Amino acid sequence: MRRGVAVWLAGPIGLDAWGAMSERLAWDVSEPGGRPPTLVICELERSITIGRLGSRRDVGLTDDELAKRRLDVRFVGRGGGAILHGPGQVHVALFATLEDLGLDRHDAGGCVERMEAGLEGTIRRLRCGAARDSGLNGVFGRTGLLAAVGMAVRRGVVSHGAWLNVTRFADTDGTSEITHRIRTAAVTPRGPVAMSCIEADVQRRVRLQDARSALVEQLVDAYAFPSSHIQSGFPLPLEQRGDSREVFRSVG
Repeated sequence: MRRGVAVWLAGPIGLDAWGAMSERLAWDVSEPGGRPPTLVICELERSITIGRLGSRRDVGLTDDELAKRRLDVRFVGRGGGAILHGPGQVHVALFATLEDLGLDRHDAGGCVERMEAGLEGTIRRLRCGAARDSGLNGVFGRTGLLAAVGMAVRRGVVSHGAWLNVTRFADTDGTSEITHRIRTAAVTPRGPVAMSCIEADVQRRVRLQDARSALVEQLVDAYAFPSSHIQSGFPLPLEQRGDSREVFRSVG
């Protein structure tokens, strides 16, 4: 019998703290009879991460420009390419075995497809047009990439997830020009696809809390979880690394 999903609605978190927590959660769900499927909704600190399909060349900023903007760049063990993180973006992370998701042990593609279906449903629920491209990961709108997907499946265990861009991303100078210098999606016949957001597509204000609520509802449906248990905060306490002084902030 499939188990329900534990949903955690959390706040901002730094990359070091999130990396340590992700490793622990992936281990916990892999243990026989261990942690049930876990969905974390949070916000990553302002940064750029690069997955297995990306490279430093996808970040069109010099080291000096990155330092000026206080943007850290990290290579991470997920799918996808370079992704810009910051205020107005919601991070969705799923930790589960494929078996707990009702999928074959080797069906990584089915897992990604369900994540994209949940993201597409979320965007449409917020009264914004959304479309998927069979040749590219993610969900696209009229103005660009609205949701980036970067999942990892190792030995039947799912980790990482997706990033939904809700509000406009402002650079240190108050503009959104930086989004056009990060090649997040593959180049299409029309050229590179830049990151955009739901607000840019619909030309009206969209509340982050509405996006988070829609994400939970749509992802629970997309993965057909038999039940969901919603809690506030992070599923694990802070794990210090080195001199890190990250602080978890619960929401709710």
